[in-house]
Formats: sequence, C-alpha cells, structure tokens
Amino acid sequence: QVQLVESGGGLAQPGGSLRLSCTVSGRLRNIFTMAWHRQIPGKNRELVARAGRGGGRYAVDSVKGRFAISRDNAKNMVVLQMNDLKPEDSAVYYCSADLDTGGGVSTYWGQGTQVTVSS
Repeated sequence: QVQLVESGGGLAQPGGSLRLSCTVSGRLRNIFTMAWHRQIPGKNRELVARAGRGGGRYAVDSVKGRFAISRDNAKNMVVLQMNDLKPEDSAVYYCSADLDTGGGVSTYWGQGTQVTVSS
C-alpha cells in the first residue's frame, strides 16, 4: 500500500522559516510530478509548488522568492522550504504525488500538516 507521510509543520513567527518534507513509501513503479498544496478552512485547496521528475519546477506567484520546492528521487522525497513566512501562509499543507503503482498513474495525497504563522 502506498503512503505519503509529511512532516515539518508547526508554528512560526512572521519572517521565519519552516521546512516541510514528504516521503513516498510502498510498492510503486515510478513517481512523476510531486507537489505541495495548501488549504484554509472554507476555501478550496490550492497548488503552492510542484516539481517534475526531470527537474522542472513551478511555484505560484504568491510564494515565489520565498518558498522553494526540491525533490530527491533516490529517497522518494519532496521538500518545501518556506522562508519569510507571512500570516497568510497559515494553512494545512498537503503533498501529492502522481504515482504508477502498476495499474496506471494516479494522484496520491498525504494526510496534511498544519502551518501557522503568528506572532
């Protein structure tokens, strides 16, 4: 069974930093795009950044220059380094991965980790 396990959320002060990690485990053939999303209560989940297997990277405008996504294909891991945090970055952050488990490619999700930015 495939699992995405996230870690690294918590409380940070405005201007501070947090590092989120997500590791994929289980039987799988390949991992394609890995991404981070966030959701505020009452709002839709939104993409924050994504990383392609071949090195392509994308981040939404609101986090460009502050957040950086990276991945380690050997460890099946994706990391979101968040710097210069703002109160509006507070949300539950979810990682996702497009996985080939042998029956085609599907998107899998982590359980979510809370990020709170407050003084």
